[in-house]
Amino acid sequence: MKTICLGFFAVILFNQSLAQTITLLDTIPTIELEEVKIAGLRADESQPFAYTNLDKEDLASRNLGQDLPIMLNYLPGVVTTSDAGAGIGYTGIRVRGSDATRVNVTINGIPYNDSESQGVYWVDLPDFTSSVSSLQMQRGVGTSTNGSGAFGASINLLTDAVSENAFAEIANSVGSFNSLKHTLMFSTGLLNNNIEISGRLSKITSDGYIDRATSDLDSYFLQAAYQDKNTLIKAIMFGGHEITYQSWFGIDATTLNTNRTYNPAGEIYDDNGNLEGHYDRQVDEYLQDHYQFHWNQKLNVYTNLSLGLNYTWGRGAYEEYKDLWFEQNINFSEENNFSYLGLQPYSIGGNTVDTTENIIKKWLDNDYYVATFSLNTQKGNTTLNFGTMFSSYTGDHYGELIFAANASAGLPRDRFYENRGKKMEGNIYAKVNHQLNDLFSAYLDLQYRSISYTALGTVKGPANIDIDENYGFFNPKVGMVYNFNPKNKLYLSFARAHREPIRDDFEQGNPMPEELNDFELGWRFTGEKSTFLANLYFMDYTNQLVLTGAINDVGAPLRENVGKSSRLGIELEGNFALGSRWSWQPNLTLSSNRNHDYYFERDGKLTDLGNTHLSFSPAVVAGNIITYQPVSNLRLAFLTKHVGEQYMGNIDSENSKLSAYTISDLNITYQFLPTRLFKSIDVSLLVNNVLNVKYVSNGYFYTFNDDYSDPSKVTTIEGSGYYPQAGINFLLGINFRF
Repeated sequence: MKTICLGFFAVILFNQSLAQTITLLDTIPTIELEEVKIAGLRADESQPFAYTNLDKEDLASRNLGQDLPIMLNYLPGVVTTSDAGAGIGYTGIRVRGSDATRVNVTINGIPYNDSESQGVYWVDLPDFTSSVSSLQMQRGVGTSTNGSGAFGASINLLTDAVSENAFAEIANSVGSFNSLKHTLMFSTGLLNNNIEISGRLSKITSDGYIDRATSDLDSYFLQAAYQDKNTLIKAIMFGGHEITYQSWFGIDATTLNTNRTYNPAGEIYDDNGNLEGHYDRQVDEYLQDHYQFHWNQKLNVYTNLSLGLNYTWGRGAYEEYKDLWFEQNINFSEENNFSYLGLQPYSIGGNTVDTTENIIKKWLDNDYYVATFSLNTQKGNTTLNFGTMFSSYTGDHYGELIFAANASAGLPRDRFYENRGKKMEGNIYAKVNHQLNDLFSAYLDLQYRSISYTALGTVKGPANIDIDENYGFFNPKVGMVYNFNPKNKLYLSFARAHREPIRDDFEQGNPMPEELNDFELGWRFTGEKSTFLANLYFMDYTNQLVLTGAINDVGAPLRENVGKSSRLGIELEGNFALGSRWSWQPNLTLSSNRNHDYYFERDGKLTDLGNTHLSFSPAVVAGNIITYQPVSNLRLAFLTKHVGEQYMGNIDSENSKLSAYTISDLNITYQFLPTRLFKSIDVSLLVNNVLNVKYVSNGYFYTFNDDYSDPSKVTTIEGSGYYPQAGINFLLGINFRF
């Protein structure tokens, strides 16, 4: 039925687009206002930051169903991973060794990072790339218009601009692991030179490379826009619905070598420890809807203002089978105990029953409100940006016991824990960029953030959670740009940033906020056909919340404060035209990432390990794209990514090492000339890991003290898990544009 409706909708839009003839009398104001919006959010060559821009064309050739992080894999300093191994489902990104909780993401200037976990869950917005007109990744602290204090990078996404002409577009792709993507897009074009309505519907399914790591993803995007010479107003709705079979458990080294696609999620054992099968509903299901309103007003030739409003509604749960034999004998978990589940023990025949196999659902229902305001003035040699942001978040967390083999009272759907998190944030900033003379320009950016976070109620098991914290952070940025000729610029900047702990940090102990001093020195060359950037950075941390390597019961990485730590590196990035048919886009990041005077308790004794490697921070990350275009409508690209070895923990244990890997992709696109029926037909082929390399891009590492095997001593035990990625696989897509 869904397919029939989509087809009918497409026919209507197609007929409408053929019937409409729109005369565009004045389109310059639309372009100007869109550019003003971008300028207020992003860095440019006049500012002392390292950044990379991508537009819709840069993303289109590889936009065949994989999540956005996978398409950013070839940017400088970027490392990506996929739980399912093929880039569809849960994916992650790290930049300069910083995990997703320190990578700020904004959508049209609205912060997207989750308020409590500070993570970014791209699976909640499947096929969002199809609605992105452009993006910018700022490495390092970045500008204050990118939400809270970024440590690794800021990713600023802008959704589709107003389309002047009507169109309809149908895109389909098919690939390995039964991967399918169906997308319908449309725009009415400008009606009466003022109004445009556009939208997108998408469906993505995949079995995943890992066993049972299936994904069933739906998403939508709808935009209504009004514009005249001085005004641009947009009302935007977008969202997604994901159902993914859990694949965050990983596998040990032995299984990696013998059965690398094995997924232990949902294992069912008999009373003797024999594997009987897997639970078929070990899934994560979540819905997320976003409602945005944007008003961009040109007040005069020098000044414009922007207002943004947002409401996000998220709700969903993951369902999990807890096998009694496994949890008692292998995992040594308490999640099968009656005390954990909020049940009362009982006796049968003189025996006490206080454990049970069970199926639980852990729910999250949240509401997120955001308001942003900015005023931008440019006159003479001075550009002034003033802005503010306020957000309010409420998240209800609760667990439901939907099955218990040894209990019946209160079932099904008996809540065994319930708590609520609330977070309010406000910030105000002012940015000044002033051209001092023909050679020098100065940059000043001042931001103040105020955060209030509370969480109260019961958590998993009989424990309570009670968090009540308030933070106030002053984040200044200052820099200078030296224009020694029209093609060459040197810049120097200093930025200070702070980041508050996340919810999981509080559940592990008493965390302190992070502090970062970021120093950047760069050279940017901009020629007619080539560009080059060399950027040297030094990031000096206090109380950095580094990844320990371990994960919690839902696969989220755990963190700890480490006192003093630093990252020192150099980034090289180029884009060179090699004649009329060839282009070359290399990048290289070399870095030293260290904990200073790191202490670790081994075998019951506190030991000074000295300066150890920071977890998940490879010293070498390189990307390379070679493109050959023999004719105007045929493009061939060979992409290569190298990630050096990295430690998953902070104690330099050989058991925590991830080996270096080098992978290559082949991307071929061909555009058929317009016909009477179609404006264009685009065919794209993406062969991932074309050399069929067996590699692991992510994992976990943990330690625990064994004081029960030999009560007379304490022995530190180490363990690790791995997330293998797919070998050679492909995606083939065809796009019809009417």
